Amino acid sequence: MPAKLKDVAVRAGVSVRTVSNVVNTPEVVAERTRRRVLMAIEELGYRPNVAARQLRRGRSEVIGLVVPEIDSPYFAELAAHVVRAAEARGWTVHIEQTDGSGPRERELLDGARGQGVDGVIFSPWSMTADEISRRTAAPPVVMLGEQPGVGAVDHVAVDNRVAAASATRHLLASGRRRIAAVGLQPHLRNQTAQHRLAGHCDALAEAGVPDDQRLHVAVERLHHEDGVRAMRRLAGLDELPDALFCFTDQLALGALRACADLGLRVPEDVALVGFDDIEAGRYAVPSITTVGPDKQRLAELALRCLEERMRDHALPGRDLVVPHRLLVRESAPGPADPLRQAE
Repeated sequence: MPAKLKDVAVRAGVSVRTVSNVVNTPEVVAERTRRRVLMAIEELGYRPNVAARQLRRGRSEVIGLVVPEIDSPYFAELAAHVVRAAEARGWTVHIEQTDGSGPRERELLDGARGQGVDGVIFSPWSMTADEISRRTAAPPVVMLGEQPGVGAVDHVAVDNRVAAASATRHLLASGRRRIAAVGLQPHLRNQTAQHRLAGHCDALAEAGVPDDQRLHVAVERLHHEDGVRAMRRLAGLDELPDALFCFTDQLALGALRACADLGLRVPEDVALVGFDDIEAGRYAVPSITTVGPDKQRLAELALRCLEERMRDHALPGRDLVVPHRLLVRESAPGPADPLRQAE
């Protein structure tokens, strides 16, 4: 016979009401109790009556996650965290890809209600916060990343300016002075690249190091091949940079490959720092020094904001900052930045 709510309660040593709360409103249950109940649910193979719960709560229990690139390692790892955090709430996640296209972003956001989702976690590259907040017919939206304007939506993001300054300070502390910034994207509306460039420039100014505009490298995308092209372009300058701050780990991995092709040693000739802490960077040779955003925390905060906004659509917009760490590895060794944001 299928396990019932009462069976789970007996196994976990809690009341039936507590089990119901874990299934329906997990945020009201203490974490230790919630873990015990979830373990009992898994052991017994209990499956709640989803249709009845949806009818009772007046919601579909489905949320949307809209990202620019599903095959991006960063967004793939983030999506995994979102799915796990959503499962703890009994939610299903519907994932869509936009390729950073404005029309595609608008199409998905406008069609969200027709898809029956209760809310959307959205990482836009083209739409602004003001534009998103004006689309009142859409379900509640929580935005990932920094955007111009505030609007009636929540933003959950790393402080990219502070994080980028930390990366560049680390390179400066190791004696590097010609540090290239790779990853500008002037064709996009989101401001992530601008904030990372600003942080890079902040650190140079603090150290009294001139900011050579020739070392600011724009890219079309944030992929490996873009990092390869950027490194080759920099290698054509009269004076080679002695370090690269790449705005993603994918760019850093591409630059690492280009350095090998050009006969440049990393980190002896050129040091590399990336951003995102994707898994591949940890296993590269040399391993990639990187800024690691707390992706698990980002996913949890985004879901918490969405949950609160689903209960009260009139909440004012909020800006929430997620912690980051500078992870010092082989591509740019040296002491960790003492000014990095605390975990």
